[in-house]
Amino acid sequence: MQYCVPIIIDMNFKRTTGILIITLLFNSLITFAQKRDVNLVFIGNSITYGAGLPDRKTQAPPVICVNYLKTQSNIGAVEFSNQGHSGYTTLDWLPGTKALTQAEEAAKAFTNQQAELVFSIKIGTNDSAVKGTHGAPVSVEDYRINLKTIIDQLLKDFAGCKVVIEHPIWYSPNTYNGSMYLQEGLTRLQTYIPVIDELVKTYKTTNPKQVYVGDTKAFKYFEKNYLTDLQPEQGKQGIFYLHPNPTGAIALGEFWGKAIAKVLK
Repeated sequence: MQYCVPIIIDMNFKRTTGILIITLLFNSLITFAQKRDVNLVFIGNSITYGAGLPDRKTQAPPVICVNYLKTQSNIGAVEFSNQGHSGYTTLDWLPGTKALTQAEEAAKAFTNQQAELVFSIKIGTNDSAVKGTHGAPVSVEDYRINLKTIIDQLLKDFAGCKVVIEHPIWYSPNTYNGSMYLQEGLTRLQTYIPVIDELVKTYKTTNPKQVYVGDTKAFKYFEKNYLTDLQPEQGKQGIFYLHPNPTGAIALGEFWGKAIAKVLK
């Protein structure tokens, strides 16, 4: 007796294969459709600027961050502006200051104005100083007020933009260059972190999906790896560690990139 395999099995196989191919194509089209261009303005201090790096134009953390974002499947073209200024505190970034005006002008100058606009903010290091920087030492409450004022202005002037607040990074407790930081400053800096987290929560109601906490890992990373990732600098109380070296700039830039990529998903 001869047996034959019912044709329905082959048809089911073909049907299943066809459905699988169509599903894959559909998912690919969705992924392509969701690919978005991004304009990034980095607001910060000397760490953002890339102070002490051999070539800040290619090595500063914002450059590394952008390079990371360009590798993400949901992100298309990325334009950016590094608005880092050495020594700046939150007072230097308040509405009406030259720094914030320049940052907003940079946001308006991007070629593709249809791209998603993101402001990445990392300020607080200079606020924490004991003396020597504008307004130092900036109290926890004043830091919160200043940071909120800056964010509110950006949200007002750029409807629909996203604001990402990066946690500050660690510096050695003997840091003392033109300004005095020391252990008092480092302790104060750490009191700003919960302020950032709580402030972001308040925007979930007033400005949903616009203000986010960015990187939260870099502080502990540099505390642990300062000898390999921060620049040794001669200060008034010996060698101190404050600014990332090329290795540290890569680490910090990627921390920022991963945080921003998460926001953009």
